[in-house]
Amino acid sequence: MNQILAYTQIGTHYSLHFLVPGLIAYLFFRKNWRMAWLVMVATMLVDLDHLLADPLFDPDRCSVGFHPLHSYYAIGVYFIGVFFKPTRIIAVGLLFHMFTDYQDCYWMWYVN
Repeated sequence: MNQILAYTQIGTHYSLHFLVPGLIAYLFFRKNWRMAWLVMVATMLVDLDHLLADPLFDPDRCSVGFHPLHSYYAIGVYFIGVFFKPTRIIAVGLLFHMFTDYQDCYWMWYVN
């Protein structure tokens, strides 16, 4: 049963990182949805802050609130970015990225 949960979590995580941003881009940025989707996928570069952690990977660590670019202060900045047109797509991508990473925390705390 744990194997099924693990595969479900991985599938959910990567669907939220790649497929759902495409849907968001299509629904809210229809005129340039392909570019919006690519920008939102590119916000995964925010995960470079994981390289600062020791150990580099810890399956029992919630990245939201731990890594600098996943901090609540950074999330606040991303939220403010939604209100400015030049940064809106990036901000939406970053916020959705944080939501996606938070769902891993949820799995860790409540499901597993």
